Amino acid sequence: MIKKLQFPKNFLWGVATSAYQTEGDSKNTDWWEWEQRPEAKHKSGKACDYWNTFREDHEFIDQLGCNTFRLGFEWSKIEPEEGEFSDEAITHYRALLQDLKNRGIKIQVTLWWWTSPLWFAKKYGFHEKKSVKLFARYVQKVVDELGDFIDIYQVFNEPMVPLGQGYLSGEFPPGYISPIKFLKAVKNVAKSYKKAYKIIKEKYPESQVGISCLYNWYESEGTGFLVSVINKIAKWFRVDLLGNKIKGYQDYIGIDYYRLGRMHFDPMHSMYAGFRIDEDLKNIMGWITYPEGIYKVIMEAWKKYKLPIYIIENGVPTDAGLDDEERINFIKEHLKFVHKAIEEGADIRGYNHWSFMDNYEWLYGFKPRFGLLEIEYKTLERKPRKSFYEYAKICKSNEIEME
Repeated sequence: MIKKLQFPKNFLWGVATSAYQTEGDSKNTDWWEWEQRPEAKHKSGKACDYWNTFREDHEFIDQLGCNTFRLGFEWSKIEPEEGEFSDEAITHYRALLQDLKNRGIKIQVTLWWWTSPLWFAKKYGFHEKKSVKLFARYVQKVVDELGDFIDIYQVFNEPMVPLGQGYLSGEFPPGYISPIKFLKAVKNVAKSYKKAYKIIKEKYPESQVGISCLYNWYESEGTGFLVSVINKIAKWFRVDLLGNKIKGYQDYIGIDYYRLGRMHFDPMHSMYAGFRIDEDLKNIMGWITYPEGIYKVIMEAWKKYKLPIYIIENGVPTDAGLDDEERINFIKEHLKFVHKAIEEGADIRGYNHWSFMDNYEWLYGFKPRFGLLEIEYKTLERKPRKSFYEYAKICKSNEIEME
């Protein structure tokens, strides 16, 4: 028997992209330079060329029936040199946002998505005190020039991921292994966020402002005391370490949820000080799919903050072609638990599927496929997957059908 689960009126159904992963040719960034190292395995190149194809890509958003869309701005294109802003880039983003507004789309914009301009990276970095003032100047420019189009801001995307990888493990730029620089960077990102919040709200008080956090579910029950503590530390690191510093400056809680994170003691593994994260060997990135986890993180966040919640990202990496039943099942099973959280009182305002299209997946390159649209990277041709059409049904009907 088919059961229909209806979502609230005015629920926001969307898809998400990021600037660096889709626009292409972001040569003026720390990440682009990072890719040129001899040991780097993957180069982003033209990525999906969204910079040049946005109008054609937005036609697919129309076909999906989405009423919201999340994208990122590339700081390095807006401010290519210190204190010098690009009229060309601002005009480009204005045309892109206007095209979305013409289609009746609510716009979500992320201001910093793991990449920084080369001048900022070489001379400063978030571990330097002046970074707060420099980031605020960029935010002010965006708000002044483009703020009339933006409904929802994610000032930073999953900031603890690049801060941890960039200042503790050295796997991301700036490539430090320095707890002292890490703590300084966390402090300055928190200050930068609060300053950005004030800038945005002063000019556009109706705009919704927050960040997105990676809220993987860290299972602690039944894992033993030591592992339970490690799992709790992992969750604290990803969410609360920064979250506690920006308390009172969020209009909503932004949740990025993908998988189960469970750690086990394994002295043979040097990563995480003798602990390892469980993996699903059938998954292209080793991620363990756990739909109920999205309900658990929602309810945990709702009870703690009592703020509106947006699911900013939720998706699954595959190497499937156009017939991607795994993604269809993933979407429906997760939305079933989102619906359960709504029924139990959580104020959930919207859901974005990650991702709108296949894209450059950082250290993993182009192999993992997250998109509702398949990208043929040699020709950059877009092809809707089976999941594209199934998600379109959900967006247009505001409901999911479950067996």
